[in-house]
Amino acid sequence: MLRINLLPIRQLKKRAKARNQIISFFTLFAFLFLILGAVAFLQITKINNIESSIVQLKKEKKRYAPILAEMKRLEKAKNDLENKIKIIKKLKRDSAVTVHILDEVAKKVDSKRMWLKSLKQQGASLSLTGVALDNRTIAQFMDALKQSPYISGVNLSNATLAKVSGRDLKSFSLACSIQSPKEKTEKKAN
Repeated sequence: MLRINLLPIRQLKKRAKARNQIISFFTLFAFLFLILGAVAFLQITKINNIESSIVQLKKEKKRYAPILAEMKRLEKAKNDLENKIKIIKKLKRDSAVTVHILDEVAKKVDSKRMWLKSLKQQGASLSLTGVALDNRTIAQFMDALKQSPYISGVNLSNATLAKVSGRDLKSFSLACSIQSPKEKTEKKAN
């Protein structure tokens, strides 16, 4: 017996090809979906690990917070003490400088030819007023003060003629700068 296929072969081939393409598409889509699912799973796992480590680090931070606060308090107390020590050292140095300055001025005054009326120290400046027999005595006194390691920049502010006990004497005012010998050597080195 003879059989005749009445169905067109081309249509069957097209259907088979279309069915294969649809199956391939769904297979590819399923494979892509699996890959995306795996990537999403890995990302979620990473996120969970990071979140758990963040929680752990926050707990550790809370545990160390009192220690950090104590360290800050101690650092502040240390800075305060260092500042106080600096102030005390500066006061000691300045008081020692003042004593040396008074001693230097007292040594340089020629008591037979001059006397001082006032001596004022304000910070790093010193002002002297006094009376001398003549200009030469004032100049010698200024030169002697310039040789002192504690006094620098000696300037004559004022020199006038004054009558004292019926005699004509020279009244003078001097302006000087004060510095410790350490400061003087540091300035020369620079």
